[in-house]
Amino acid sequence: MGVENLAELAKLIIRSRIADPSFVFSFFSQLPDSNYSKLKYIISSSVTEACNNSVLLLGPRGCGKTAVLELVLEDLLKEHPDMISVVKLNGLLHSDNNCALKEIARQVCLEHQLQFSKMASFDENTQFLLSILRECGLAHKTIVFVLEEFDLFTEGKQRLLYSLLDALQSVSSQAVVVGVSCRLDADQLLEKRVRSRFSHRKLLFLPSSSEDFQRLVEHILLLPMDSRLPNDFRAAFNEKLLNILADEEFKGVIDQLCYSDSTVSQLLRFLFCAVCHMDLSSGSLSIENFKSALPSIQRQPKLEALKDCSVLELYLLVCMKRLEVKELESCNFNSIMKEYKSIHDSFKTSDYYARNVCLRAFEHLLQRGLISFQDNRGQGQSAEFRPVKLLISWHELQQGLKSHRSCPAILNKLMDREG
Repeated sequence: MGVENLAELAKLIIRSRIADPSFVFSFFSQLPDSNYSKLKYIISSSVTEACNNSVLLLGPRGCGKTAVLELVLEDLLKEHPDMISVVKLNGLLHSDNNCALKEIARQVCLEHQLQFSKMASFDENTQFLLSILRECGLAHKTIVFVLEEFDLFTEGKQRLLYSLLDALQSVSSQAVVVGVSCRLDADQLLEKRVRSRFSHRKLLFLPSSSEDFQRLVEHILLLPMDSRLPNDFRAAFNEKLLNILADEEFKGVIDQLCYSDSTVSQLLRFLFCAVCHMDLSSGSLSIENFKSALPSIQRQPKLEALKDCSVLELYLLVCMKRLEVKELESCNFNSIMKEYKSIHDSFKTSDYYARNVCLRAFEHLLQRGLISFQDNRGQGQSAEFRPVKLLISWHELQQGLKSHRSCPAILNKLMDREG
């Protein structure tokens, strides 16, 4: 088998791993004191000790809340077959109380081969739920209620949440309510009567650090021993990859990725693009594959806007950034012009323009959305005197200046000095 065919097979193995959440998040199950182990303990204690529990999984979108929950449920279903029943609801579809209870009844009837009535009322479905919980409790079977977009269930009278959490107070039931939300204050949205029945257990899913990202990249990209690839090809591929991962240039790429979005889903998109850029003739990944993957997955509207800026507009942006570094409470066009003049006087630059030309450039920056007024007060006031703020980060501005075709060298030097 030629090098290109082996590289194609390696590519296939890695892409299948990236597309498999169970494989990706199994990495986190190996970490000590991980959310995986905490969640597994909470749910398994309900199965083994016949107790009721409730827990909220909170964190930004893409950080792996649902994937970790699915992994825990998959493992527990293998360890305790016929002892766990899972009911899944989504706030986007089932936030209406009557609709949610009907969906619970439908899923329970389907699993236990019971007849489902579409015409049942809210009270009838509530009674059915209580009786099912009682019967499952007697049979030592745990029902896990998964509420995706949990915060949407808190809208309205919260009758569903009250019914579920109130049922957990009974010694005859055996259930776990798992809420999943991207709102960190989801528990504060609960009514007093509902909150008093909630266990107040919360697992916070924080974005991974760059070190965790490095280890996760190794977990995904290193070819396994049991692959269909020859040992010499696998060893050479893994050795080159480990050299890349140890390279400071690669660590810089990962830092850039984490700066914009440090969720696992973003990392997976990044790795998928990098693997797609792999040169089959070389038979391995290169640092260039990762560098070219970075801009292809990051939406950078601010950098796009910077490409069309004039040299004068770049000067004004750098002046604003310098004033920001000096920690001035606010700046306006007049203070920006003073900073602009001080740069010209210090470095004797040839790019010095009249005040009215600078004002037009200042207005262009407002239109482009790179700067904005701090508040709506003083709308009748001249734009020269209204305080403004910068809407672009230091990192984005530095990157934009380096890629700008007409950027004066002095601006890059000033930015490097401020950094």
